[in-house]
Amino acid sequence: MAKRALVGSILATMMIGATTLSVPAIASANSNVLAVGSTALQPLAEQAGAAFQDANPGTTVNVQGGGSGAGLSQVGSGGVTIGNSDIFAEQKSGIDAKKLADNKVAVVGIAPVVNQAVKVKNLTHDQLQKIFTGEITNWQQVGGQDQAIVLVTRADGSGTRLTFDQAVMDGKNETQAQSQDQNGAVQKIVAQTPGAISYLAFSYTQGSAAKGLKTVKLDNVAPNDKNVTTNKWKIWAYEHMYTTKHPDKGTKAFVKYMKSAPVQKTLLKKLGYIQVDQMKVQKDASGTVSKVK
Repeated sequence: MAKRALVGSILATMMIGATTLSVPAIASANSNVLAVGSTALQPLAEQAGAAFQDANPGTTVNVQGGGSGAGLSQVGSGGVTIGNSDIFAEQKSGIDAKKLADNKVAVVGIAPVVNQAVKVKNLTHDQLQKIFTGEITNWQQVGGQDQAIVLVTRADGSGTRLTFDQAVMDGKNETQAQSQDQNGAVQKIVAQTPGAISYLAFSYTQGSAAKGLKTVKLDNVAPNDKNVTTNKWKIWAYEHMYTTKHPDKGTKAFVKYMKSAPVQKTLLKKLGYIQVDQMKVQKDASGTVSKVK
């Protein structure tokens, strides 16, 4: 018995790529953690989940996409143990936020991205908005080559879309265009389509899969972590992991691990996320930004 307790307290060290993660083993965990929702959060949740599951053989961690709206709806109805979301539960109609526990595990920046052959490096807020309302339809109108703009948008229910619209569209509607449910699909289409533009979480703008696209400055401000932390770059969101008020032991332990140093100090930066405690500002469900006191 003492031997089992000792084993349960040992930190299991896992390797993910070139990143070493120390994962706490749970003494007696037999549970299924099902996290569904935000595809912006998915890469982080998947890698952390794999390490956590390997260190805790009695716990299964299953991470799926589907969009923030789906994650919030399913955790609210009890269909999943974690609802991953780029938006506050209060922003989703039909969700009783008071019945859920909000766990902010990261911050993600969102950037306009274009096919790498587009000869535009900077857009004004007004230009970006008019591209997505359909008023600007050719790159030549914003200093680029004579080429039609191909819009790729996000589906309704996407937290990435809501965050982009809140920061950029000023209450105006995006024009009807090709829409995708997932960041990964958008990444692929923009990289392969001449003249394409969309918006992606920072975590999808780096690495080999992003070689065919590039980010665009907005009002000469670069989309980077430093500018997000001060709100100089205004398109950003918290990454929430919503649970019920009384989650099961495995879910509670996994969320705790997501907030722990091995994930926060190592994995976040590697995958393109920002620590919540690095933010100089804070944002509420209405989108109001204030300085962190």
